[in-house]
Amino acid sequence: MRSQVPWSELMRRIQRFDPDFVLVRRQAVAGGCIHSVWILEGSRRRYFVKLNRADLSKVLAAEAAGLEALASTGTLRVPRSFGWGVAGAVAYLVLEHLPLVPRTPAADRRLGEQLAALHAVSRRAFGWSQDNFIGATLQPNPVHEDWVTFWRQWRLGFQLRLAAKRGHRGRLQRLGEKVMAELVRFFSGYRPYPSLLHGDLWGGNAAAVGDTPVVFDPACYWGDREADLAMTELFGGFGPDFYRAYDATLPRDPGYRVRKDLYNLYHVLNHLNLFGGGYRAQAERLMQRLLAEIH
Repeated sequence: MRSQVPWSELMRRIQRFDPDFVLVRRQAVAGGCIHSVWILEGSRRRYFVKLNRADLSKVLAAEAAGLEALASTGTLRVPRSFGWGVAGAVAYLVLEHLPLVPRTPAADRRLGEQLAALHAVSRRAFGWSQDNFIGATLQPNPVHEDWVTFWRQWRLGFQLRLAAKRGHRGRLQRLGEKVMAELVRFFSGYRPYPSLLHGDLWGGNAAAVGDTPVVFDPACYWGDREADLAMTELFGGFGPDFYRAYDATLPRDPGYRVRKDLYNLYHVLNHLNLFGGGYRAQAERLMQRLLAEIH
């Protein structure tokens, strides 16, 4: 990727919105799982740039759309998106560079309050205006008025169909069919409303500038707010101050204790489809636990 990047063309693109920008230094950043990531430093400001193959420009476009949607609510701090496009054989996304640091307990408290404020932003139906991506996997977002149907068809069902195509059949699929057949039972007495979700809120996608929390790398859609909260628990990284602050602003329903496994099953299946390995056993354990709750 480094040898193929048309840097002069990228500089011209940046200078369309920042005519005075002159590149002083560019630095590759480690840790990008999907994209090549760079910091472009000028004499007065820096930009954070993600690069990939031109045929993956939709992934970067979807990320930009998610950041803009989150920013428009005025609830959470996100990096500003300055634009995306294709230059030669390379797709790019130019973002505000932020001096990110690990979150403090104070930042976690603010993040809990701000995420609750985001989840209070609602609309009539579930889904999104476009499909996007969860990691490198397509995330279909057709508009639905019924949440259970949406989750069955376009979250669990989609990932299970993809898993079958990749050779993960047998017990995984049998358990998956049972969970989807019983899905409505997990929502007895609970009727979720469409909240604006970050969509991929694990600990690695949240940091801070000072005590101000910042979130990034979204996979936004309108869904049950519990789906965002569940993912914060999947890999850890969010302290008790975060959950206390969230619940003080927008308390969780008691049934969340069970449904969080239902929501995290989607992400575990996605990790199975992306990485294989032990995620199949983890997905099967989650499904067994869910079925045991209703039998």
